[in-house]
Amino acid sequence: MKKLKSSLGLRLTIIGVLTLVLLIPSLLIQNLIRERENRRDSVAQEISQKWGKEQVIIGPVLSIPYTHHYTTEGKTQQTTRYAHFLPENLEIDGNLSPEVRYRGLYKAIVYNSELSISGSFPSLDLENLNVPAEDLMTEDAFVWVGISDMTGIKDFITINWNGNELLANPGVSSDDVVASGISISPDIETNSEYKFDFDLNLNGSSGLQFAPVGKQTNVTLTSEWTDPSFTGTFLPAQREVDESGFSASWEVLHLNRNFPQQWQGPNAEVANSSFGVDLLLGVDEYQKTMRTAKYAIMFISLTFLTFFMMELLTKKRIHPVQYLLIGFALLVFYTLLLSISEYMMFKFAYLIAATAIIGLISVYSFRVLADKLKTGIVFCVLILLYGYLYILLQLQDYALLMGSIGLFVVLALVMYLTRHIDWFEVMGNQSDGITQ
Repeated sequence: MKKLKSSLGLRLTIIGVLTLVLLIPSLLIQNLIRERENRRDSVAQEISQKWGKEQVIIGPVLSIPYTHHYTTEGKTQQTTRYAHFLPENLEIDGNLSPEVRYRGLYKAIVYNSELSISGSFPSLDLENLNVPAEDLMTEDAFVWVGISDMTGIKDFITINWNGNELLANPGVSSDDVVASGISISPDIETNSEYKFDFDLNLNGSSGLQFAPVGKQTNVTLTSEWTDPSFTGTFLPAQREVDESGFSASWEVLHLNRNFPQQWQGPNAEVANSSFGVDLLLGVDEYQKTMRTAKYAIMFISLTFLTFFMMELLTKKRIHPVQYLLIGFALLVFYTLLLSISEYMMFKFAYLIAATAIIGLISVYSFRVLADKLKTGIVFCVLILLYGYLYILLQLQDYALLMGSIGLFVVLALVMYLTRHIDWFEVMGNQSDGITQ
């Protein structure tokens, strides 16, 4: 025990070991943050399943079945395949009415969308299909609209097809492009053009996307939601976001996408080319808390370094158990931040948690160091650390730069303060390794 008290080198080794040991609970805290985040996501998904999930609208698309002949093992067989035709132009105007749904501590953003969809199909070019006319089943042609989650449909859907009102039925006969949706079975003549329009009252959650199936696709969306994120393959040509909500419009040509105006068989590129908007809930407190927890090793190391420097520059000795208690106090900050941020805004949760831990360590330091000046130094160091970390969290684009500068400044300060220390004596059994 006497050797432990007199040898700064031995205590420095023990402090290093304690720092590594404290990494274990810091990793457990990160796992706790992930667990709470997963719980939040599962609750949001449960709400979405009952209201309507994120919606992806594909269509309308005109599909014509045909008989495909093929030979296998010397025998000629046949199966039914589908030829798909896209509209000449597609106009979509929509309004999103969002609301936040709560379940316990957790919340999810849901919306009701009122969409007006219109456009036209050109006369069909069947010669490029390389399908014999007798194999085409034009009498079984159908027009379909892909809807990713049918739970969200709120009203009957009537499609005006060349002046004829046709009530849509659930389901799509072909799964070449979509797995779910609605369809109608109009009379098709290959040399005719067709105009269509219909309204879609649809519930969803989180976001809404569209596939650019028109030779020219124009989409306009408005909403009172003030925190949108425009996602997908295409960004809006025009957008406006202010305190009253957002409005955005997209203009997409068929040349901008990687699929043609007509094709045969499956085509996954249609869904992969979708675009739209996500409705964000603002700051994700779990992501920010996780980013904060990743700085735990830096906080523990710099705080321990502050106390060790006091040991080097004064004759006051601090027991390893006291280092351990201070390290546990630093880790409690993250659990406080996690639990409080579930009830209030992150910045207020951070302020409360940081104030509590700074106060706890400062009071404990005064009892350990029995010196107001040294306690004041600890207090100021903690203020700088927590203030600097909060700045790093706000400056996402400059976090690496600011972090590197901060570590450089700390290293330079330590090198300056220890410039007269004889480390050979410190790592030995001498209690005072400072040279003049």
